[in-house]
Amino acid sequence: MKTLTESLTVAPQISPADVAGIAEAGYRAIICNRPDGEAADQPTFAEIAAAALSAGIACHNLPIVPGQLSDADAESFGKLLEELPGPVLAFCRTGTRSTTLWCLGKAGTEETVTILGKAANAGYDLSALTSRIEALAAQR
Repeated sequence: MKTLTESLTVAPQISPADVAGIAEAGYRAIICNRPDGEAADQPTFAEIAAAALSAGIACHNLPIVPGQLSDADAESFGKLLEELPGPVLAFCRTGTRSTTLWCLGKAGTEETVTILGKAANAGYDLSALTSRIEALAAQR
């Protein structure tokens, strides 16, 4: 798990068995950014959501197909972060999609270098998003 901010951590694929530990670590919500069936060994969102319900934490599904992440998806992710109780754990296959959603959602709220620096500090080099973040910032 990699911390982006006080209120958001990203992670690679989690399992239902991980959810109790996630709750014990203080997370109050989970966002799944991985579509069901992306890999044969992947648990379904329903399995993770059931474990989250049992652990008393919120769980939301915002599946993103690799290579098809839209600006609207990033906006939806940002709204979830505002609405869900924090801290939040977002996951996908490697954590990159979740981090990308956060970076694009932050466009216009912080300097691009700051956004990408936080991603880099968490181990995600998303410098290829520079132009996209700046274009989004200009629109907002």
